[in-house]
Amino acid sequence: MGIVAGLDSSSESTRIVVCDADTGAVIRQGYAPHPAEKGHEIDPQAWLMSLGEAAGNGLLEGVQAIGVSAQQQGLLPLDADGALVRAALVGNDKRAQSAAADLIDALGGRAAWTQAVGAVPHAAQPLTKLRWLARNEPANAARVAEVLQPHDWLVWQLLGRPARRTTDRGGASGTGYWSAAAGAYRPDLVELALGHQVRLPEVLGPSGTAGFTPEGLLISAGTGETMAAAFGLGVGAGDAVVSLGASGSVFGIHHEALADSNGTITSFADATGMHLPVVHTSNAVRVLRGTAEMLGTDLQGLSELALKSTPGSYGMVLLPYLEGERTPHLPHTAGSLHGLRRESMKPEHLARAAFEGMLCGLADALDVLRGRGVEVRRVFLLGAAAELGAVQAAAPGLFGAQVVVPQPADYAALGAARQAAWALGAAHGTLAPHEPPRWPAAASQVFEPGEDLPVGQAVRQQYIAVREESYAGAFLSAQ
Repeated sequence: MGIVAGLDSSSESTRIVVCDADTGAVIRQGYAPHPAEKGHEIDPQAWLMSLGEAAGNGLLEGVQAIGVSAQQQGLLPLDADGALVRAALVGNDKRAQSAAADLIDALGGRAAWTQAVGAVPHAAQPLTKLRWLARNEPANAARVAEVLQPHDWLVWQLLGRPARRTTDRGGASGTGYWSAAAGAYRPDLVELALGHQVRLPEVLGPSGTAGFTPEGLLISAGTGETMAAAFGLGVGAGDAVVSLGASGSVFGIHHEALADSNGTITSFADATGMHLPVVHTSNAVRVLRGTAEMLGTDLQGLSELALKSTPGSYGMVLLPYLEGERTPHLPHTAGSLHGLRRESMKPEHLARAAFEGMLCGLADALDVLRGRGVEVRRVFLLGAAAELGAVQAAAPGLFGAQVVVPQPADYAALGAARQAAWALGAAHGTLAPHEPPRWPAAASQVFEPGEDLPVGQAVRQQYIAVREESYAGAFLSAQ
C-alpha cells in the first residue's frame, strides 16, 4: 500500500519511524531532542524545530501519510486569529492543584465529575489549566477563543494551519471536558472553568483523516502518547498494561467506558474505538530506588539481592505508600514495613519485600479493573524496571497472569505510524474504517505463572492481610 510515518513528540524529544504500511516493518528512524524546558511552560515552536531536525536527511522521502503522537494534557490557548495567547502549559504542571479542588466543589464533588466525564479534575488536565488561567492571568484568559492540545496543534501546523481544527477520541478524553462514555464535549464545563465558551476541535474517528499537507501527504487524526503506545504494542481485549515509572499506571482495553464514584478509574478512550480505563498508583519504581539507596546499591544490585531471598521475604511485608497513595485512596499516609523478625533482618529479604510490595500495590490497581469486568489474560510490563530479574520472577505469580515484557522500541511512534496506515487504507478503500492494519505483535519476552502461581498468590494474600489490618476497608472503598 505504501510507506507511512509516525512521529512522537514527547516531553523530551521527537522520534520518527518510517514503516511499510502493509507489514509495519521499520524502514528508517529519526530522533532529535527538544530544547531544555524551563519550568512548565514552552514555546511550541520548539516542537516544530525538533520535528524538522528529526525528519532531516530525507527521512520522509516517499512517505504518503503521517500520524502524530504527542505528550498528553498540555494546553495551547489560542486567540480568535489562531495565535497563541501565551506559552503552552505542559501536562506535568502542578500549579493548578488548587484550581482542581475548586472545580471538584463547583460541580458538586467527585461523583458528579465521574458521572459527567469519567474523571475527577486534577492538575494535569487542560480543563484545570483553564481554571488556573482564569484565576491567575485574567487578561490572557479573556483572550482565549479556542484550545488545542499538543498533538492537535502539531497536526494543524503540518496541515498549514487550515480553518478546520481536529483531535481524536484519545486526546479528547484527557481534557476534562469530553466524555468517553457519551462521545461528546461538555462545553458547559469549559465555561465553568474559564468563564466563557471557546471553540473546541472536531473529534475524529480512529481511522479518520485530519487533512492533507500542501505537498499532498495525508495526516491522520493523531492521538496521545498512551493511546499511541497501546496501539503500537498491539494490545487488545484481555490485555492490561502496567507502566513502571516513579509512580505507576495500569490500564486495560474494554468495550465500554468505566467510571466510579471515587474517581479511582480514569475513563479514557483508546485509538481503536474501544475504551482505556486507567488506574494510577503514586508509588512504583521510587520504592525500589529508595530501598536501593538504603542498602547502598543500584536497581540491578537490588534485583540480585532480592533473588537471593525467597517468595514472601521471610514474612516481611512492605506497604509501599512512600508518597501517600492514590489506589487505595490514602493521600496522607506513609510506607511501612511489617513482620520484622531477627532472621528476616537481612538485605536480601528487605530487597525482596520492596519488589513484592511494589508489585502487590500494582496488583491492587489491576484488581480495581478486574472488579469492573475488565478481562486480564496477560499483562504487558513497560519501563526500564521491567527488565529486572526480580520483577520478572515475581510479577506473574503476584498478578496471576502471563507477563509480557516487550523489547524496547518507540511504541508511541509505531502506534502513530499504524494509525497513518489505517487512515491511508481507509481513504483508498483497501482497509475498513473499523479494521486497523494487522501489524506483527511487538517482540517480547513472555513469563508464565506456571507452578509458581500458588506461591505468588499466597504472597499476595499475605500482603492483603497486612494492608487490611493497617487500613481496613481502604481498598474496598477505592473500588
